[in-house]
Amino acid sequence: MTIQLLLKPACCPYSLLGLLALILSGKCSYSPEPDQRRTLPPGWVSLGRADPEEELSLTFALKQQNLERLLELVQAVSDPSSPRYVGGLHRFPPTSSLRQRPEPQVAGTIGLHLGVTPSVIRERYNLTAQDVGSGTSNNSQACAQFLEQYFHSSDLAEFMRLFGGKFVHQASVARVVGQQGRGRAGIEASLDVQYLMSAGANISTWVYSNPGRHEGQEPFLQWLLLLSNESALPHVHTVSYGDDEDSLSRAYLQRVNTEFMKAAARGLTLLFASGDSGAGCRSVSGRHQFRPSFPASSPYVTTVGGTSFQNPFLITNEIVDYISGGGFSNVFPRPSYQEEAVAQFLSSSPHLPPSSYFNASGRAYPDVAALSDGYWVVSNSVPIPWVSGTSVRISLTPVSLETSDPFKHHFPKASTPVFGGLLSLINEHRILSGRPPLGFLNPRLYQQRGAGLFDVTHGCHESCLNEEVEGQGFCSGAGWDPVTGWGTPNFPALLKTLLNP
Repeated sequence: MTIQLLLKPACCPYSLLGLLALILSGKCSYSPEPDQRRTLPPGWVSLGRADPEEELSLTFALKQQNLERLLELVQAVSDPSSPRYVGGLHRFPPTSSLRQRPEPQVAGTIGLHLGVTPSVIRERYNLTAQDVGSGTSNNSQACAQFLEQYFHSSDLAEFMRLFGGKFVHQASVARVVGQQGRGRAGIEASLDVQYLMSAGANISTWVYSNPGRHEGQEPFLQWLLLLSNESALPHVHTVSYGDDEDSLSRAYLQRVNTEFMKAAARGLTLLFASGDSGAGCRSVSGRHQFRPSFPASSPYVTTVGGTSFQNPFLITNEIVDYISGGGFSNVFPRPSYQEEAVAQFLSSSPHLPPSSYFNASGRAYPDVAALSDGYWVVSNSVPIPWVSGTSVRISLTPVSLETSDPFKHHFPKASTPVFGGLLSLINEHRILSGRPPLGFLNPRLYQQRGAGLFDVTHGCHESCLNEEVEGQGFCSGAGWDPVTGWGTPNFPALLKTLLNP
């Protein structure tokens, strides 16, 4: 249950306790959550008290109960070793097939390209013209847009006209949920819709438009509560937005994480971008530490990292995109489904950062990856080349143009809708064969140890610019790693791996 109020800050109504005191005694009391730090997180600047005439939107969420039972349900319906897993354990492949190593990258026909388009994606990940939705199944997918980012239907139609000629597709979304702004299209929102619908081609697509902000950031809780209140939902949801863990209160993080658990229990597949600041960096009491991202660090979402082609103009093997986010949560403990994979990485990686920089016992991410560099996007009727990782890093050379908004986080968003679209195609096969959708994917991903994925073994991502780590975070290697997860999709092999049961 949540309560939303619009208040004018004549004093300081920041908490429910303060609100009650204001109502009952006419006085204003400030009582922050017990875990809420009074210091500003890195990157934030105090501009003074809010104007008395400015309206503040407050959301009060009641603490959820019986979460241990919810956790048991999530594990039961998502773990392939559970008798309650989707179709039942008797239809699951023998245990021996779950011990496959990730596939080495073998580039097919090396093709020249001048930027990543749907055709490049389909060639790299081995999709054929037949790998599209049937248009007849009860299958759907969705993406969410935040922070006053909106897509334009005309941009989507033009994108498909320019780049969708080699495969059957839909040129309009099936449904927009929420308020769609009338201003200029945002590159982030445009890219999400265009590549979700070209990777998951000819599949009904919804867009959740969330125009507001929670404390200047994405209103994830409002979006999740909307999902919880709907009975019929798309099976796959992709989100390319996120925040730093330390910029939000622990109570808020836990409350949002509870909604992710509910979505997992309902059989929804939620994919989030891993971040675009590498391992991140912050200073705590004068000491540098890596800075994890959220919701990427939630144990109940599938987190997608980013890669680049070895040669930026050829369809070749992939390496780490140096800005791709990854690391270990400072809030959520490591879930059991990834215990073996993470322990193996920590014990075998030859390039591990100092232990003081990260919480080795935390939830490790990403889980998978896909290309996040050099995309073509149509925004405001203009085809824009080389949109790389972040929506504002646009150039013909690897130059970063930083956003002017210090509160805005740009993530390797292209990889997330691409991977989500491919999962929607796999759901199409499952639904047409009488099987349920994939649901919460992580336990199965880790039990299958990267089967159906290209292992990305070259490259490191960025981190703190100091003498101790010299700007280097974690490095990729054989098997799972906190830069590219288990790797990038080899669609025919991934379809075979995830089709049964």
